[in-house]
Amino acid sequence: MSARNVSCGVVMLNPRGDVLLCHATETTHWDVPKGVSDPGESPREAALRELVEETGIVLDGTRLKDLGRFVYRRDKDLHLFAVRVTDDEVKLENCVCESYFPRYRDGTMIPEMDDFKWVNPLDVDRFASHSLSRLFQTVLSLTELHETL
Repeated sequence: MSARNVSCGVVMLNPRGDVLLCHATETTHWDVPKGVSDPGESPREAALRELVEETGIVLDGTRLKDLGRFVYRRDKDLHLFAVRVTDDEVKLENCVCESYFPRYRDGTMIPEMDDFKWVNPLDVDRFASHSLSRLFQTVLSLTELHETL
């Protein structure tokens, strides 16, 4: 049996308990900033790097609360960290994705994420992928996280 892929990410909440979601370019879904760790990188380091690459947001790693590893999809687990930020710290208009990939149809380099929004936990399933919505509905309650962060 092959090792499962692990994607490391940050569940960022604002003072109202809304979660930061990033729109994956040329798809219909929104996601938390996350990605696979580089060789030798810890899950926390990977989550912080992905946060910077996908949103431009730089945070002190000691602020991240380790939520642990979750079964995400048949082929992938998620190692998530949570952080509360202030309205002054994170302004959506300042978010910028520095991570690019070649567009499937013509090879043009496009940003991995192209939009950012704060989403109320009750509305996450309108935007997020089925896998992420299910995770938040079953084992990682954003409402409980809001109360404990």
